[in-house]
Amino acid sequence: CAPTRAMLLSGNDNHIAGMGVQGGPFDAFGYEGHLSDRIVTIPQVLRGAGYHTYMAGKWHLGMEPENNPHRKGFDRSFVLLRGAGNHYDDQGLFKETPISLYTENGNPAKWPKGEYSTDFYTSKLIQYIEEDRQDDRPFFAFATFTSPHWPLQVDKSFWKKYEGKYDIGYEELRKKRMKSLKKAGMIPENAVMPPWHPRVKPWDSLSLEEQKRETRKMELYAGMVDNLDYNIGRLIDYLKDIGEYENTLIVFMSDNGAAAEDFYHNSHYGPFIRAHFNEDYERMGDADSFISYGPQWAEAGSAPFSYFKGYATEGGMVAPMIMSGPGVRRTNEIHQGFLTLVDLAPTFYEIAGARYPDRFLGRKTYPLKGNSLVPFLEGSTGRIHGENYVFALEHYNAAMLRKGNWKITNTERPLDKTNFKLYNLSKDLGEQYDLKEQEPDIYAELLEEWEAYARQVKVLVPPPGFE
Repeated sequence: CAPTRAMLLSGNDNHIAGMGVQGGPFDAFGYEGHLSDRIVTIPQVLRGAGYHTYMAGKWHLGMEPENNPHRKGFDRSFVLLRGAGNHYDDQGLFKETPISLYTENGNPAKWPKGEYSTDFYTSKLIQYIEEDRQDDRPFFAFATFTSPHWPLQVDKSFWKKYEGKYDIGYEELRKKRMKSLKKAGMIPENAVMPPWHPRVKPWDSLSLEEQKRETRKMELYAGMVDNLDYNIGRLIDYLKDIGEYENTLIVFMSDNGAAAEDFYHNSHYGPFIRAHFNEDYERMGDADSFISYGPQWAEAGSAPFSYFKGYATEGGMVAPMIMSGPGVRRTNEIHQGFLTLVDLAPTFYEIAGARYPDRFLGRKTYPLKGNSLVPFLEGSTGRIHGENYVFALEHYNAAMLRKGNWKITNTERPLDKTNFKLYNLSKDLGEQYDLKEQEPDIYAELLEEWEAYARQVKVLVPPPGFE
């Protein structure tokens, strides 16, 4: 999630942006643990073009004052500095920060106890926009909601309506999701379900009590998504109320594939979490409950892709994105074309009439890596990238590189380039058929591209902090 935010806000590779790994900080190029001086952020560029810049939610790009969003281009911000927090209070999840760290406009802030995260962040953004309405300047707002991130917590009024809906179990849910995606035209009819991750236990091997607990996890998750939907509606209604809805480009997306972590039972994080939270069935969803939905429900939601967050497989890094607003002439259409996070910054700059600087605060900057989506959104072209466009990603030595429909993927750590496998995504969304023996020339070509990328961003093997 932190590398995603770094790439999104910079329009560049996560190493160039300073987040080669989510941990840190480390004293090495690309692994600084905060946004680097090599890039300029979207709010910095847009503020220079006359925009107000607002943020509410999760930051996760450095806890030091000099790396606060207030110093990275945001006029107003209320943020959680760490990667996760309780949704109702400031009880920390990590022993290093037993009280969750929040700042508002760069100053230490207190969480209003009892306020629910998504409700509060939404209210903050509306407040910021409202307070500056009189000067009629445009605005950029970054809503980085922590929901539905673990711990799974939400009011009963949101999750109760899903009670019993997931009694079918994660295996049947995965089949239903796959079928619905095909019916909606979001995946090809010939898409094949990949095997389950080895960590997932068969549903029928669980006891009735275990199945009951599993079902409640997904009910809570659904309730959190329901509440998120409600708050997105609040933002849209507010924009309509102030007459700015038709004038606002809205981009809605997730920051990674489905999350399978379970820190409550983690050997490193678990002791602190268990001392301050419980996992009692009767309390699931409450402020003192810590529940995650694990790899089983993660994979139920990531079909037809393989695996989940933390892997460079499609299940770990593909997310749906919805765009709507002025300049988007394609309406009610689904597109399968390849685009990445780094395409968003140049899109915003073209729409805003802003220029990305070659130098910023006396330092030379790295150029943007993506392409503007504007020609595609306007309908003047049917693709964003050509067949020879190369995109690569590495995080904690989980790695991938894509060129056209060809992709090499590594799932083993530490990284050894001989472990890359070759897939043709036009025929194999689930990355099940390794073609490196059948297509040695294509495999060699993509490995050569990988080596060039690894040199350019200075990938370290093993990465700093690797255990």
